[in-house]
Amino acid sequence: MTGSRHRILCVCLGNICRSPTAEVVLRHHLPDALIDSAGTGGWHVGAPPHGPAVAAARARGYDLSALRARQVTVADFGRFDLILAMDAANMSDLRALRPPGTRSTLSMFLEPAGGGDVPDPYHTGDFAGALDLIEGAARAWAARLA
Repeated sequence: MTGSRHRILCVCLGNICRSPTAEVVLRHHLPDALIDSAGTGGWHVGAPPHGPAVAAARARGYDLSALRARQVTVADFGRFDLILAMDAANMSDLRALRPPGTRSTLSMFLEPAGGGDVPDPYHTGDFAGALDLIEGAARAWAARLA
């Protein structure tokens, strides 16, 4: 990544829980970065973040209300320097979509905080636990990219 303005895309499955939460938390820690989020699936395109994700974020001072879901596009691999996958399935989908010769870096969101997947709270119901993981990794990314 070059220059002081990092361009980061956070990616989960539907772009209604983990990746919009990560987008807002990363913006808090990296205010000069261009940060967006998207999903590998397209069924929630245009929808706001999931209510329980919004509530969990709001309880910690984060506002997800302006965000709307979108799907990852091939163009994103040219627009962003760093693309962060929330879990291994998202990473596999990103690798399959990534055009040859693209210079963006693909990484797991939790990589600087010990690695692994951010479990999908849409299925687990643990929105606070997902937010705990996202906050820890966001602090680690901010320290790494500073």
